[in-house]
Amino acid sequence: MADKTVSKHLVNLEKQFAATDPVLQKAVKVFQELDELEFEMALIDPEETTARRSSWWPLISTLGGYSPAKSEFLNRFLGVTLHTTRHKFTVLQYTPQTTSATLPGTALDADHRLPFYQISRDIEQTSPGEGSKVNSYLELVTVNSNKIKNKLIIDTPALNPAAENAVNAMLRQHVTAISDLVLVFTDLFETDPEFNRDAIASILKYQDTNKFLFVIDHSELNLDPNKSQEIIASWQRRLTEFGIFTGHYVVLTQNSDNAEIEQRVNNLNNDRSYRVLESLENSIRAVDDVVMEEVESAITLWKERCNATTLIILSFIIMLILFAEIAVGILDLFFDPLIGPLIIVALIAFLTPIHMIVSRVHAKFIINQLHKRQKRLNLSEDLSGLFEKSLSFWRVLLPITQPVGKTKKNRKKLNNLLEQTKDLVQALNDQYSRSQFQEYPSTYEPQSGDEY
Repeated sequence: MADKTVSKHLVNLEKQFAATDPVLQKAVKVFQELDELEFEMALIDPEETTARRSSWWPLISTLGGYSPAKSEFLNRFLGVTLHTTRHKFTVLQYTPQTTSATLPGTALDADHRLPFYQISRDIEQTSPGEGSKVNSYLELVTVNSNKIKNKLIIDTPALNPAAENAVNAMLRQHVTAISDLVLVFTDLFETDPEFNRDAIASILKYQDTNKFLFVIDHSELNLDPNKSQEIIASWQRRLTEFGIFTGHYVVLTQNSDNAEIEQRVNNLNNDRSYRVLESLENSIRAVDDVVMEEVESAITLWKERCNATTLIILSFIIMLILFAEIAVGILDLFFDPLIGPLIIVALIAFLTPIHMIVSRVHAKFIINQLHKRQKRLNLSEDLSGLFEKSLSFWRVLLPITQPVGKTKKNRKKLNNLLEQTKDLVQALNDQYSRSQFQEYPSTYEPQSGDEY
């Protein structure tokens, strides 16, 4: 097997964080070690990397109802007038150009540096036939605003009863899951419960992650701090009716300075780092907890089918022998000290290639099942690759159900990677404490199209 080459994506990430974030630079090294281990087990290709599962940009997303509150806030916050499609998920990316550009959803689906990478597969799985219509759901808009340098904003479409479908619900949950900060506009809770239940369900699923900032829009009013606190308390009580008990609140008024939102945005580098490290830990654990379990179950099923088929063939041969005994009487030959062993050897020599052929035929059906299972579990690892690597000659003949690579040595490697990840989280905690909740200093500002 060829040696694993370091992914270009990882090389660029390491260069990116060499001078700005030592924790993420070390995380890149751990991703590289995980890649090498997965490559040895035929789970990923030579140029592939597990680091692509998580966006390395700090991510902000918006979630709101059908009122213009969300879009008006973004225009004020960014200091620009956005021209976006209200029914699409729009990724806003910084550009130094004064002219904004709108790119199709395929730009997001094909670029591993951006969120929604290969999302067309999830769309197709959610609604067959829609995966090829990714441009109907996504777009990328470049914006000349310093507020989103080093960051991305995902503006989700307004809840529209005429446009809601299973794909939109899936994409909203996906956006909520990958975001470091979610600005939830309270008009979301004033829409028809039939259409906002999926959005609220995604909030409930992740409400303990401290990523939600509930935005109460009263930008047409001039309110004093006491009145704003009363409004917040009222909304806190109301949201408990939906099962939402966590999250922070901010009231937008004519005289508000958005200081809390600015602070959360400025701290997104730390939030992003925790998310990337969480993705790294989940990827490491998934090798043992998901990948190995799935492939071992597939091997067990495959062996049961192969053995059953071979037993049927053997039974047919025994029946032929019995018929031959009735016709001409040949059983005495089996007890002959010279001929008997030769017959047994000949029988084994005949059944071994038959068993190998049977195994290959059944393997094709199992591989197809693993492809479907991989899509269903949304795994980037090639389950069939590990399965096929486990089909060596002796593994086919012997009662071995463990996949190649499920060894004490590899488990020790995975445990070591987990310990390194925990050390990085601790280092990030120390870094976060020293920074006193200020953004980690950075001298590099990625431009549109950078490998970030």
